[in-house]
Amino acid sequence: MTITPSDATPASFETRFTRLAGCRLPIQSAPMAGVVSDAKLPAAVAAAGGHGMFPALFLSAPYLTRVLSDLSGRTRAYGVNFIGLMLDRECLEIAAGHAPLVELFLAEPSREIVETIHAGGALASYQVASDQQALRAQDAGADLLVVQGIEAGGHPAGDLGLLPLLEEVLAVATVPVVAAGGIGGPRAVAAVLAAGADAARAGTRFVAAAESRAHARYKQALVEAGARDAVLTRAFSAGDPVETTQRVLRSALRAAEAFPGESAGEVVLGGARVPVPRFGSHAPTEGSSGAIEAMALYAGQSAGGVTGIVPAAEIVTELASRLGATALAAAPALG
Repeated sequence: MTITPSDATPASFETRFTRLAGCRLPIQSAPMAGVVSDAKLPAAVAAAGGHGMFPALFLSAPYLTRVLSDLSGRTRAYGVNFIGLMLDRECLEIAAGHAPLVELFLAEPSREIVETIHAGGALASYQVASDQQALRAQDAGADLLVVQGIEAGGHPAGDLGLLPLLEEVLAVATVPVVAAGGIGGPRAVAAVLAAGADAARAGTRFVAAAESRAHARYKQALVEAGARDAVLTRAFSAGDPVETTQRVLRSALRAAEAFPGESAGEVVLGGARVPVPRFGSHAPTEGSSGAIEAMALYAGQSAGGVTGIVPAAEIVTELASRLGATALAAAPALG
């Protein structure tokens, strides 16, 4: 059906996701290591009615505890993301005991992991890249699924575009599904909800949020980029345990290829300065030094929607601006 804009962004828009996650709008910010390193961005997204995600990657247990205590004091509309290849069990248990939701990415579904999450009092979510992985996640006890299309920035896990993947997973899903990948504007949000998703996740738009900890030159590069400037590569895997696929700005790939040194500089993660080799996977954060333009400037094909550096609340409001009465009729049943 045709989605038309409402006169104003709705104060609330109920789906199975909003009921489960405790937010007013089916808009979720993506977990982005380094870019999100404190409570500021996810708390701002939650205060605007959305749902914020925090990445528990490269962080010590004490640091994670401090951030999640801060977040929990501000909102309960948030979750914590872990990468399966780098899962720290102590941090997983801390997250399960603090956060309302814990998510696994690049991880094969595990009943034991889900039981650990549930034992801490949190909901369990898995990012999946196929209908079969979705079935395995549900069999393991997952309360929520996230599907990420190849349009996404960062580390796309699959090889399908968002809409074909969403169609495939929705055919077998019995739990709420969040759609991610290339979502950077209100039409895309309305489209995935009309297609059957329970929420939309945006990442690239929030990298350029005022509350993001991305380096200023990273944010400006996004402002200047368009959809075709976000390219797939496997180059930015130096120092990682396995080689992965990344989607970054073409300018970053060219700058890294032309960079003459072995060390691109340093980034700030969890309050510590971390060296970054040429083609390292760390994105430049506030306080980073060195060849910023040659670091991993992650970006999805939604980069064209980044036209300025604005508060997260404005981004949430814009993304939700086409969720009107006609979209409600197309949303998944709430039963």
